[in-house]
Amino acid sequence: MDFRLNEEQQMLQDTVARLVRGEYEFEKRLKYSESELGFSEDFWKQLGELGLCAVPFPEELGGFGGSGVDVQSVMTELGRGLCLEPYMQTVILGGGIISQAGSDSQKEDWLGRIATGELKVAVGLQEPQSHYNLNDVETRAKKSGDGYTLNGRKGVLIGGHAAGLIIVSARTSGDSRDADGLSLFAIDPEAAGVDRRTYPTMDGAKGCDVFLKDVKVGADALIGTEGKAGDVIQYQAGRAMAALCAEAVGAMEESIKLTLEYLKTRKQFGVPIGKFQVLQHRMVDMSSELEQARSASILAASVANDEASDERTRTLAAAKNIIGRAGQHISEQAIQLHGGIGMTWEYSLAHYAKRLIMINHQLGDDDHHLEAYAGLLQAS
Repeated sequence: MDFRLNEEQQMLQDTVARLVRGEYEFEKRLKYSESELGFSEDFWKQLGELGLCAVPFPEELGGFGGSGVDVQSVMTELGRGLCLEPYMQTVILGGGIISQAGSDSQKEDWLGRIATGELKVAVGLQEPQSHYNLNDVETRAKKSGDGYTLNGRKGVLIGGHAAGLIIVSARTSGDSRDADGLSLFAIDPEAAGVDRRTYPTMDGAKGCDVFLKDVKVGADALIGTEGKAGDVIQYQAGRAMAALCAEAVGAMEESIKLTLEYLKTRKQFGVPIGKFQVLQHRMVDMSSELEQARSASILAASVANDEASDERTRTLAAAKNIIGRAGQHISEQAIQLHGGIGMTWEYSLAHYAKRLIMINHQLGDDDHHLEAYAGLLQAS
């Protein structure tokens, strides 16, 4: 199989790479992270102006009709730059939900603005008790006149503090862990009863918990069919997992690059420490893990937009498991090979390690996906 990017995909990746290199030096990234917004609004605008926020949307909805591999090209470069902008949350997850389940008017109203970078979206699928089970939802939405009244709490919405639209899962029927009875609602973050509590995350981004107290929305806030959002949530979570895998590969590549440069320049006993065979072996181990991760990411990207199936779910679970393990191994080895400098705030390696640890825990860690994969194998 030929894994090389075609001409258009290579141009897309080169465009993102140039943008990231030009606008996302590590020192700038630290300033973005420490700002009140937590990312660069200018960089976000450039993503929109260059059409990068429109990549995955169908052409008839104003997008480029990009494939999973196209998204992979973008996410890998954003991962290489440790970019903080809510691209995955807004474009992949939020835009994906609207594209799949939204009404014609919702698509017309929201997707065009997402594609240009005008609208940022945060998606709340998890709650404090849910761990990685996206069906574990206690937030309730009750019929109220022509609309609904929502009560509950959604946890860790990355970029939620800056979102102009928040999409949440809420239970309209069933018990708290039933697959049926889930619905998706679009909420105005400034609506009465919506409270966002913002905090920094360990990888330098900002997230928030969203508290919903008697939040009233109209019937037009419902995305998709009432009580039938479970499949949409699982499908779009799979696309987001593939995007995270690509982002992780970019971060791993940079971690290995930094480590190799350090081994070539740091001297001990009069020679670069990279001359020592034991350290060369560890670099080979790291490179082997990276190659497995890169292959898993390519496979995940190739099935991300396929129709829902057990095979797609197995592939994505396997990829997330491999990426999680590889990210942890490469981070740990890179820090050890750097010695104390690998832990300093002023050096980028520590921040790549933090991001890779966070990616492992987003939408299920390696243990969770190993269990999911094994369960699907037994059921087949």
